[in-house]
Amino acid sequence: MGLVRIVRKSKLENRYHRNMGTICVQVTRIQKVFMGIPFETVYKYGQTYTGEVKDCEECVISKVELSY
Repeated sequence: MGLVRIVRKSKLENRYHRNMGTICVQVTRIQKVFMGIPFETVYKYGQTYTGEVKDCEECVISKVELSY
């Protein structure tokens, strides 16, 4: 068993675009983990509102922090 592993995690994030408004997007991150502590994100991608998967750097949808 190695000390460095590759882990993929998915979570829902709220994103905002001026034409579409606020949408909830599933974002998946592939990270390198050293003894359970993530230290590098290898790749990050998300689903668009049409269902296609894109790199998060290509999408111009900004992340929104909602406060209630």
